Amino acid sequence: MNRRQCHRALALSLLAALAAPLAAPAWAQGDYPNKSIELVVPFAAGGGTDALARAFAEAARKHLTQTMVVINKPGASSGIGLTDVANSKPDGYKIGLVTADMDIIPHMGLTKTTYERFTPIARLNADPSAITVRADSPHANIEAFLDAARKNPGVVQVGNAGNGSIWHLAAAALEDKTGVKFNHIPFNGGNPAVLALLGGHVDAVAVSPAEVAPYVAAGKLKMLAVMADRRVKGFESVPTLKERQIDLSIGTWRGIVAPKGTPPDVLARLRDAAAKAAAEPALKEMMEKQNLGYAYAGPDEFARTMANDFAMFKTLVAKLGLQK
Repeated sequence: MNRRQCHRALALSLLAALAAPLAAPAWAQGDYPNKSIELVVPFAAGGGTDALARAFAEAARKHLTQTMVVINKPGASSGIGLTDVANSKPDGYKIGLVTADMDIIPHMGLTKTTYERFTPIARLNADPSAITVRADSPHANIEAFLDAARKNPGVVQVGNAGNGSIWHLAAAALEDKTGVKFNHIPFNGGNPAVLALLGGHVDAVAVSPAEVAPYVAAGKLKMLAVMADRRVKGFESVPTLKERQIDLSIGTWRGIVAPKGTPPDVLARLRDAAAKAAAEPALKEMMEKQNLGYAYAGPDEFARTMANDFAMFKTLVAKLGLQK
């Protein structure tokens, strides 16, 4: 081999070496996923969060080469499931469906896991809280309900999705705004709280419209008010608290996150699949049927929501004296 040929061979070798790292991310992204992905729901099966997770997992099947399996890990007002995801290997094979509770429970001393231990993929939904009672309740409207609580401090039982959950905080905020005192009864998720209401074990629940919608439609429950700026689609006859001169608007959001440190190429794959799944007509139809407010947001906007709500709930928890 002459000198010119040697120089040419060396140049080709250097070009190949430089090109290899550039090609690696594309190869890695194409390789992911090569096994099923766990989607952890930090609440019990049956509630609105669980229903959304299962519908999302089904919609995502079209846009991933592997299935997404929903795993329920309730407890500690979502703290157990959140910590499980945060502590998992950041390889994209265990992700979580989180709610606004994630921004509340650290301030209450229920977990040390905060939003900062996750990387956002997409927000899917946003819903207000609502006060719902049994259809045979003597309380015909929110005024009568609050009047009963005012006359009997600490007697009226209001079920929630667990100590420190968004629904607990919503009811506590209502106490603060109106000067009443409830007896807060925690459950491992919104659905168990609703079932307790149906069974006559609590007087009311402070959960989303989605979690009571089937029973309201069946005439078993009645919604007294929603904690929103405007009336909720599907419940147009139900007034907002603001219409009743109570300045309170509070609720939850639900979205998909991955553990901090998940590789960029894997995140890109998950974000692309999440955006396409969120646009699937079947998912939108399911959310409308379940009265889940469609509120898709990409990772940047979702990141801002998590950070802003973390600061807001810190102030609210302190004001209400809910820290442990």
